[in-house]
Amino acid sequence: MQSALVSSEWLAAHLSDPKLVILDASMDKVIGREPIVYDEPCFIAGARRLDLERECTDLQSSELHALPSQAQFTELVQRLGIDQDSTVVIYDNQGIYSSPRGWWCFKVMGFEQVFVLDGGLPKWLKEQRPCADKPATEFPRGNACGQYQAEKVCNAPQVLDTLAGKQAMILDARASSRFLGQSPEPREGVRSGHIPGAVNLPFAEVLDGDSLKPQPALEQIFLHLGAMDARRSGKPLIFSCGSGITACILILAAYQVRLDALILYDGSWADWGSKAHLPLATN
Repeated sequence: MQSALVSSEWLAAHLSDPKLVILDASMDKVIGREPIVYDEPCFIAGARRLDLERECTDLQSSELHALPSQAQFTELVQRLGIDQDSTVVIYDNQGIYSSPRGWWCFKVMGFEQVFVLDGGLPKWLKEQRPCADKPATEFPRGNACGQYQAEKVCNAPQVLDTLAGKQAMILDARASSRFLGQSPEPREGVRSGHIPGAVNLPFAEVLDGDSLKPQPALEQIFLHLGAMDARRSGKPLIFSCGSGITACILILAAYQVRLDALILYDGSWADWGSKAHLPLATN
């Protein structure tokens, strides 16, 4: 299992590679951390815009940030000029925030040569590397096609089925006050608390500033939580958050320590917490 990350040094050295496609997956709204605010629009030179909220989501779904359909994904990546043999590097303007969501979307659609830029735009700017004031828009149409990997995603009924027999380990990326039901949810009509039996791992705990923590530190985190033991006993790891965005930060971290059978609960707490018949816990 190769690393899911590339460094700014690697990206700078490969900017002229014709097979390289850089995608900016920044989101308008940042929840769970203090956002980095920019005075003017800024993009890594040559980057194309991956709109996670309007183009890379199924707007027909009742879920807040539902993954796109296979057909929708295929149309999007071809429009972005991505070929089957492209190497895709995704970043965001917060360091590591929404870029893992874009990365996991590509993974769910069977695209393997996709990576997250460790440190994202903040690190790139600190190193004074090439930038532009707008994304690239002139490139030929691509030929990449999505191949949906159903085992990488689950919904509320599937999560519910795992609870009785503790057939999976559930990790929740929200802040502990939200996990414990001590803070109100930011979305109207969503109850406070967490899925019974879930383990809280706020996404900020796997980050070191703008970057992901080093592998040894991540290994200790997942070892302490029991995730390593869960996988050794054959249990998959299900990741949840507020609406399916920051859960992907934990998936990225788990991937970096060679954990497998990683599953995104795409609806996450916005879905679970809005359904009164589903159980919740606050302890």
